[in-house]
Amino acid sequence: MLGLSHDAYLVIKALHIVAVMAWMAGLWYLPRLFVYHAETPAGPQAETFKIMERRLLRGIMNPAMIAVFLLGGLMLAEHPELGRAGWLHGKLGLVLVLAGLHGFLAGCRKAFAADRNTRSARVYRLLNEIPTVLVVVIAILAVVKPF
Repeated sequence: MLGLSHDAYLVIKALHIVAVMAWMAGLWYLPRLFVYHAETPAGPQAETFKIMERRLLRGIMNPAMIAVFLLGGLMLAEHPELGRAGWLHGKLGLVLVLAGLHGFLAGCRKAFAADRNTRSARVYRLLNEIPTVLVVVIAILAVVKPF
């Protein structure tokens, strides 16, 4: 237990929620950029997509994901008893799946940057749905705490 004041804990919790929102926005938007990029022939527009994808990943998604883990860790350190809660184990497992998707998308961005993408726009459309399903389940686990 860190001994944070109630107000400090609430600030950390609010920042955690903001970081989750920023990370999720990126997890929804990056695959959508890939859809358009995959449909675009080489040229100036494709180069613009490369810049947008790099800035989104490095400037928003990576810092947001790091903040999610750090702030979530602070909250858990303040309330270590939550570490025994089944709902939290489920939530954290799904958050790790989101982190894995993040890493996969980072690899896709590198492939696009090197003009080596081999996946179709349809694949990226399907990948775009995964974060939605996961965040719905994560939100239910965090709010309802079913087990």
